[in-house]
Parts: sequence; structure tokens; C-alpha cells
Amino acid sequence: MKFDLGSLPARIGKSLQRLFGSANQRVLAGYQPMIRATNALAEWTKGLSREQVKSAVAELRQQVQSGQKTLDDVMPQMFALTREAASRTLGIRHFDVQLLGGAVLHHGKIAEMSTGEGKTLVATLPAALNALSGKGVYVVTVNDYLAKRDRDWMAPVFEYLGLTVGAIQSSMPPQSRQSEYACDITYGTNNEFGFDYLRDNMKWRSDDQVQKRLNFAIVDEVDSILIDEARTPLIISGEGEGTTERFLLADRIARQLKVDEHFEVKLKEHQCVLNEVGIERAEKLVGVDSFYSNPAYMEWPHLLETALRAHHIYEKDKHYVVAQKKGPDGQEEPPEVVIVDEFTGRLMPGRRWSDGLHQSVEAKEGLPPREENRTLATITLQNYFRMFAKLGGMTGTAMTEAAEFARIYGLDVVAIPSNRPMQRKDHNDQVYLDGKSKLDAIVAEIKEQHQRGRPVLLGTTSIAKSESISDALKAAGIPHNVLNAKQHEREAEIVMQAGRRGAVTVATNMAGRGTDIVLGGKASALWRTECKQRGLAEDGEEAKALLAQLEAQCRAEHDAILALGGLCVIGTERHEARRIDNQLRGRCGRQGDPGETKFFLSFDDDLMRIFARDWVKTMMEKMGLKAGEVIDSPMVTRGLAKAQKKVEQRNFDIRKNLIEYDEVMDKQRKFVYAQRQEALESVGLREKVLGMFEEVLDPVVKRCSANQDEPIDFAELRKWLQHRCGDELDLQGFEQVERAQLFDWVMERVEKLHDARGVAYGEHWTPILRYLVIDTIDHKWKDHLYAMEVLKNGIGLRGYAQIDPKNEYKKEGFEKFQMLKHEVADHVTGFVYKQEATDTIRDLLTGRLRQAPAAPPPPPRMPTQEELQGLFQRLLAEGRIPQQVLDRMGQGAQFQMRITPDGQQIQLVEVAPPPESAAPAASPGQPPASPADVGAGGGPGAGGAMGSDSAAPPASTPPAPAAPSAAAPPPARRLAPAMPMPAPRPAAKAPPKLPPGAPKPGRNDVCPCGSGIKYKKCCAPAFD
Repeated sequence: MKFDLGSLPARIGKSLQRLFGSANQRVLAGYQPMIRATNALAEWTKGLSREQVKSAVAELRQQVQSGQKTLDDVMPQMFALTREAASRTLGIRHFDVQLLGGAVLHHGKIAEMSTGEGKTLVATLPAALNALSGKGVYVVTVNDYLAKRDRDWMAPVFEYLGLTVGAIQSSMPPQSRQSEYACDITYGTNNEFGFDYLRDNMKWRSDDQVQKRLNFAIVDEVDSILIDEARTPLIISGEGEGTTERFLLADRIARQLKVDEHFEVKLKEHQCVLNEVGIERAEKLVGVDSFYSNPAYMEWPHLLETALRAHHIYEKDKHYVVAQKKGPDGQEEPPEVVIVDEFTGRLMPGRRWSDGLHQSVEAKEGLPPREENRTLATITLQNYFRMFAKLGGMTGTAMTEAAEFARIYGLDVVAIPSNRPMQRKDHNDQVYLDGKSKLDAIVAEIKEQHQRGRPVLLGTTSIAKSESISDALKAAGIPHNVLNAKQHEREAEIVMQAGRRGAVTVATNMAGRGTDIVLGGKASALWRTECKQRGLAEDGEEAKALLAQLEAQCRAEHDAILALGGLCVIGTERHEARRIDNQLRGRCGRQGDPGETKFFLSFDDDLMRIFARDWVKTMMEKMGLKAGEVIDSPMVTRGLAKAQKKVEQRNFDIRKNLIEYDEVMDKQRKFVYAQRQEALESVGLREKVLGMFEEVLDPVVKRCSANQDEPIDFAELRKWLQHRCGDELDLQGFEQVERAQLFDWVMERVEKLHDARGVAYGEHWTPILRYLVIDTIDHKWKDHLYAMEVLKNGIGLRGYAQIDPKNEYKKEGFEKFQMLKHEVADHVTGFVYKQEATDTIRDLLTGRLRQAPAAPPPPPRMPTQEELQGLFQRLLAEGRIPQQVLDRMGQGAQFQMRITPDGQQIQLVEVAPPPESAAPAASPGQPPASPADVGAGGGPGAGGAMGSDSAAPPASTPPAPAAPSAAAPPPARRLAPAMPMPAPRPAAKAPPKLPPGAPKPGRNDVCPCGSGIKYKKCCAPAFD
């Protein structure tokens, strides 16, 4: 007999596990004393009145905040009080396994609890316990509905304990958020918490900030938030720059390129790659000789490949939907492209793909592309949640990602046993040859279960597939509900009643996250709906009788469905991640109920097409597998699980790569935000500004005095100091200072100047410094974010030179950050000791510079005929008049000359001549008239009218033509196509002189010189 040495370690491991228990079992055993202590206090809590409960909680709060006891010391008492409060207010008492889950969350770990085990109730235990510290607790959910529902549902428990609870909603104005964050416990979504953090670091007053400290967060559906959504950073953007016409042109060209002939589609990488033939074809369509001969054309390959991705990879109703919502006035707003979360199937309004992809999808759908915005602040969810002092999470599926939670967040996963034994039956995957056979089998299975009266939940991977299955069920005459992102408002209602007798629910991956499927239906929800439809008061006798009737009906249905085997869950396709499949399976088998799950697959599914070779399907056909026949084999299931593991590893590498890049920005962000916060709170402003002066002075002193063999360049240093500080800096005896004491000597006098200005400005000096530092940090940080984004987009090309892009990104990111700090210091010190600049800031802060209403822009001056004549002659000499225009003029056509007020765009627009001015057309082949000839019957001239595309409409009729010239016409010639004229450089202008006694305009007021732009960007001498 041959002994298998390879299996020896596994056998030894299993034996040791049976002997000592698994690591998870040992962790759970460590919490048993706490559970026994909590249970021992049950009789004590039952004897307390409501006021005594509040008094006990207040006493525990005082002991924790004074440092007499720790949260761990008072955990049994607080858990016992919370359990009693839930029992009295909700009629629900925490199970021992829920106490176990609460303890795991309190210690900053992830509790994996099966669906239906009451995770929402579990969160009340650590939330109430940690609220005693007075530092705030955030309970994080996946959407606004769950945040509000959970707050409203659990509020009676917290209020019974004397604690306050609030909820953040995406539509909530800033002033309303203050009171919600001031509560002991705050519910909200991950996005809202993250965006509020970014907004806080853009506020101008510390009193306006809402997140005072990041103490403890309990993340519901932690795998969805910290894993699935971790690849998408949160970004606050401002107005962008540039034009979107290039996306429209790229879309038109992409439609003319052919798959395999001009480009290759890579589904796994979500990429479309142009080949040499495709590049040559695209160059001809764009109208250039080469994309790489001119820097202006180098973005075209990227634009075209992005447009191809929009057409061939991103599918409507799968990756996105085109939605049209109603505005506040009830009117429908223009349609927009809304991303669909690939993991949950939920709509993600407000999110946009980056790098031009969103604009390409908009062009594909015939919508006007929106301009790309400029990033003002950004953070990843990974780095935001890692800033909390303590973080806990709960979900039904976390063990498959335990390694990632440990490596990135330092979170351990603890599997909490279910309250009752699991009775769910999971079948092997049913594999069919093609999609049609699979669909027929699914419909047949649903029909059979529906006829028996058994509830069925059908899980799909996309909106389009859920709707196609819905159409097949309609054709088969099976009544059903469809739950996808298009019906997200009815999600809770549909999922709550998906367990009723004979119910069939078709859902995407979003199905029921946060909402239980109760077998037989939820009587209270049915009762409220029925009361609303009948117009019954909920406290009336008829309503109470209806509730009793519905409760009896739901109990009867519950027993009947249990006899049928419980909820039947059918999966139409395997997802890329095993967690998503496990979530769908977890919809049944709640609280020990029976259930059954079965997945139907085909070789046409996305996962099979990506990871199963083409020859697999061919081999199956040769082996005799026919349409309609099924493969039921554990081997196939194991093979798919291996493919899913590969995808999970790839996705983990993507997230790990993202966080490695973002760690550079994270350190910079924390430093900048910390400096900004100190300035906002006026902490150490004097030292901060003087430190900035030292930073910019040091290299100047070294440059002027570092060379020991040469005398100190006092003239250069004096010139620099006078430029920075004006004549107020006392430099008496400057030339007699020794080389070694020069830096300290100058800084000593700068400090005296700083203090003297503080005395002169009095109470206004600190606000002036605060304003100057914060304003500079905000502007320089925005530019730095853009520079880092550009660096990140191009750093990957360094890999072709055998250089590690990550190390290069870290090195160059550090260099850019050093430049950022120097630029901030240079800008602040350039203004802080200039009298006119600080006077302007003081007047702005004290309100002396009032915002005046913007004056209407002056009407554009109409040019004279001589100016038009000269302009046209110059255009003609430069070859910028199209040949077709000259030909039309030679045939008697009349043209208007249109020019924008800034002179950036000039157009010749043909107009119909007045009937009385008709002139005989030139004979065919006749060359155009001289540029001096003006008129309807002659050639081009200055007879066109000057109009404006923005400030004034073009003239309705051109002026009367001038007499034709007798000069000989020039020979006919072909001219280059017309192109926009470059904008003329504005001449330097002196600051405007204000009338005597007139107030100085504010920095953001319209400049009185008439330019139409802000004073600070035009003539403000203090900010030149």
C-alpha cells in the first residue's frame, strides 16, 4: 500500500484542529465569560424603571469619561441594559450569539453572521457601549434608505438608554448635518461620511465642520463597502477646462472601425487595443499624417480606444443606464448616464467614470458629453476608514476575503455561529451547452416550484438579464416581481414579501441586502400598505382587526412554505466573486428555516467565456452534449470555484495596487489637512508663518554667502528682503554681520517686524494670517492634486524602461510635495509683510469691501469698414479663407464676417442677398475678385457685418456694397481650410484709477477697468 506523504500535513492539521479547536473557536471561547456576566445581570435590569435605566447609563458614562473605568469594564452592564431596552421598546431580546457579535464589533473585528441573524440589532450593543466615551459612533450602511430605516428602527432603544441618535442623508443641507453629527450615534452611508470629511477640510470656519473626530465606525455589509467599492475614490470636483467636441469626433470614428480588423477586444482587461491597421485608418479619419508627429495629436489613440471601450465593453442596462429624473420643480431634467454598481446592481448617481470614459459613453448614447472636472479634494474609502481610531464590521460573507481585510485594514474576521442550525441544501451547478437551453431549464424549474406554491428568488448578474428572464416568465404566464436598479425605490417592499406563498422575484445582486425575506410575508408591512390603501387609521379598531387577520394568514403561509422546503433560490450565472454567490445563497435558510439553492450555467456565460477555453464547448459537443441536456457534476463546480479564486486574486491585486499608489497621496493629504486644520483653529499661526519665512530665506542666504572664498552678496540679499518685507524691515548694520550669524540676524528682525505688524493690526492680525495661509493651501493643493493625477496616469510607461513605476511615483510624488510646501511658503511670505496686501485682506474680512452687483458687459464696438477690409486682406494673405467661400463669392454670394468679442474665432457665414441688390453672377471659371472689391456681385471684401457669438447678434443684413475696383484680379488659387485665429495677447495695462472717495473693489468684484473678470485676477496690484 502506497502512503500519500503529500496529504500528511493536512491530516495532521485536521487532527490538531479536532484536538485544540480552530482559531475561530478559540476566539469565540474567549468571549464566554463576558456572555455569562451579561446573562447574570438580566434579573437586575428587569427590576429597573425607565428613569433608573437612564440613571445607570449616565453613571456608566461618567465613570468612563472620568477614566475610572474602561469600556471593557462596563461592557457586561451596558450590554445587559441595551438588551433590556430592546426587549421593552421593540419586543426583541438579543440572543447570546448576538451578544457575541456585539463584543467582536466592539473589539475592532469583523463579525461574519449569516443572513437573518439580526445584524442591525447587533450593532446597537457596541454603538451604545462606545457612545459612553462621548467621542461619537458612526454606523455605516450601503444606501440612504437603510441608514434612515435602521436609525428609525433602533432609535427607541437608544433613546430609552438616554442616548441621542441621528442619520445623514445625501439630500441633507450642510446646516442640518451639524445636529445629526452632534448625536451620540450617527447613521449614514459610506459615501456621505467620506464626502463630509473632504468638505470639512474645505471649510473656512471650524464651527462649520461636522466631523470633529473619527473615533469608532461600525460598517454594515463591510465586504461591499471596504472591498467592492474600495476601487472607486471619492472625488470633489470643480469646473473643468477644455472642450468636449473631441469625444464626439472620437465616437464617430470608433463607429467606423471594425473588430479584429482594426482593433482587438480584451474582455478580461476591459480594454480595446488598436492595431497598426486601425491606427492608420484612424489617422485618415481624423485627417492627420500621424498621431505621434505632433504633441497636439498624441491623445487621439487614447480617445479612440476609450470610445471603442464604450461601444464594445460597456453595455447599457448592465454597466450603466440612461436615466431621466425630475428636478425640484417637477420638470424632467435632461437624460444622463448613471453607473450601475457591478457588485450590488444599484444605481450610483453622482459617480462618473474617469479618464474620458464617461464622456465616451455619453457620446455613444447621443447625449452631450459633459466637461471633465478639476479635482478639488479626493480620498479612497480604504484610507478614509483606516483613519478611524477603531473600526468594526459585519456581513454574511467575509471569510473568503479574510486575508485582504487583515493585510489592508488590520481587521480579523470572526465567524459567529447561527442561533439555530443551518438546514439549507445547496445543489451542484447545472451546466448547459448554450444560453437558450439554460433559460428554458430555468423557466421550467420556476414553473414547477410556482405551481407547488413555493416562493422562488431568482438572482441575475445584470439589469438586461433580469429583464430578459422577466420576458420569458411573462411568455410562460408566471406572475412575478422584478427588482433591479430601475425599481430601487420599491426594493424593501418587494424583498420583504418575496417569501409569500407562490411569489416569484427576479432580482439583481442588490437583492435584499439589509432586508430579510420572511417566509409567509411580513404581516406588519402588509398591514401598513393595506391601511394606506383603505384609508384606515392605524390605531382604529378596524385596523387592529385587519392586523390580527394578516398575522394569522402569514403564520399559516409560513407553516405551509416550511412544509414545501422553504425558499428556493435560483442563480442564473456565477459571479466573478464567490462572495456574491454566497450572498444570494444566504437569502434562504434564515434562522434555521429550510431552503434550497441551485445555479444554472451555460458555456455562453461571461465567466465561462472569459475563463473556459473555446475548445471546452467544442469538446463537450463532440462528446455528445446536446442543447437541452445538462451536466450535473461536482468537478465543474470545483473548476468554476478555481476560476473565481483567480478573479478574486486579480481584483485584490488591483485594490492593493490602488492603495499602494494612494498611500503616497494619503501621507501628503494628512499633512496638508493637519496644517490647514491648525491654521483654521489659529493654532501656532505665528510660528507657522515665521517657519515659512525661514524655509524661503534659507536657500537665499546660502546662495549669497555659502562660498567661503567670495564676499557675502549683501546687495542681492538686501534686494530680496526689501522685495519681501518692503522698507519696514530694519536692516541697519546689515553689512557688518558675520557670515555664520547672518541667517539668525535676519530672522530676529523679521520676528520683530511680525510682532510690530501684529500690534498695528490688533485683533485683525490673526484672521489675516489665517485667511492667507488657508487660501494659499487650498489653491496650491488643488494644483498639486492635478499634477499628481497627471503623474499617475503616465508613470506606468516607466515599466517599459525596466523601472518600477511605484518607486518612481513615490520618488517624484515626494519631490512634487516638497515643491508644494515651498510654493505655499513662498506665496504666504510674499504677501504677509506687504502693507497693501494685508490691508486688502483686512478690509475683505471686516466687510469694508462689499460685493457690488456685476455691471453688464459693455457692448462690442462695431469695427469700421477699413478695419474689416484690412482684417479680410490679412486672412486672405495667410491662406485662411476656404476655396469654396471664394468660389461662392465669385458666383455673387454675400457673406457676413462674424467675430467673437475676444477675437478668438472668426467665421464667414453666407447670407441671402436682398432681392433689389441681386447682381449678375460671374461666369464659370472666373477667378474671384480682388480683396479690395466689396459687394454682392464682386468678390470678398469688407462689406460683411461684424457680429458676436456671445455678446451681440450678427447684423441681419450686410451694408451696401462698395463700387468694384478696376484693378486686375489676382490669379485663382487654392487656400487651406479656415481655422480659428489665435487669441491676441492683451496689452499690459495700468491699474484703473478710482474716483476720489470710492471704495476699493473686493478681490472677487468685477474689475472697474471694464475687462469683465475678477479684480484679483486683473488689476489688483496687491495680488500681482
